[in-house]
Amino acid sequence: MGTPGEGLGRCSHALIRGVPESLASGESAGAGLPALDLAKAQREHGVLGGKLRQRLGLQLLELPPEESLPLGPLIGDTAVIQGDTALITRPWSPARRPEVDGVRKALQDLGLRIVEMGDENATLDGTDVLFTGREFFVGLSKWTNHRGAEIVADTFRDFAVSTVPVSGPSHLRGLCGMGGPRTVVAGSSDAAQKAVRAMAVLTDHPYASLTLPDDAAADCLFLRPGLPGALPFLLHRGGGDLPNSQEALQKLSDVTLVPVSCSELEKAGAGLSSLCLVLSTRPHS
Repeated sequence: MGTPGEGLGRCSHALIRGVPESLASGESAGAGLPALDLAKAQREHGVLGGKLRQRLGLQLLELPPEESLPLGPLIGDTAVIQGDTALITRPWSPARRPEVDGVRKALQDLGLRIVEMGDENATLDGTDVLFTGREFFVGLSKWTNHRGAEIVADTFRDFAVSTVPVSGPSHLRGLCGMGGPRTVVAGSSDAAQKAVRAMAVLTDHPYASLTLPDDAAADCLFLRPGLPGALPFLLHRGGGDLPNSQEALQKLSDVTLVPVSCSELEKAGAGLSSLCLVLSTRPHS
């Protein structure tokens, strides 16, 4: 997993969590979040799971929905995984911290080495962490602080870890992502462009860059399939969600584009990277 080009992983498993009825109420989901169409959100989630399993060939593990955890489907915030190590995060919102319990058990069952964040001064959302295959960038945002970033560095000592200031209401992964093993994609907003410029200053590795009209389009997942010789996949928001970014995404010619929708789930703060955890380990028999 650690070598350039391989670090973004030949993946075998994906972990998701079902959408509870409690997510349909903006009041129960969290202050300031609009009510959403539960049936549509569940359909989007089901299609995502189907693409992960059937199109990408991953073994899909789905945790059941929990009504006490309305934001539980945003499972990408609960762990940072590299190789056989999983860092269990400490979400900024105390109401979301119980979400990590079921995820911890599932990752333990898969045989991953579990690292806990014991420092009560640390906060970390997984979608503030971008792994390029060569290094980590940790966004310092409303949700993630310096102590959380330090724990990422302590956990993954084989890789450089740099911090990137994130302005506005987004996580780092909501502004930029990996469109290939050496290509960073980013939205066109000031916040996204500032983040990319900061990353360029901090890194010793040359990355190509591609700017997309929509910040949310940069929240994508670059995944290597288990089949030898197959092109990598880029799981991305489709034209029904973000039509303005589709032409730019076609410039990524060295990946197989796999579009999905999460426009309804987005109302609850979900980005594509927050809806699944992808693993490259294999469970113990």
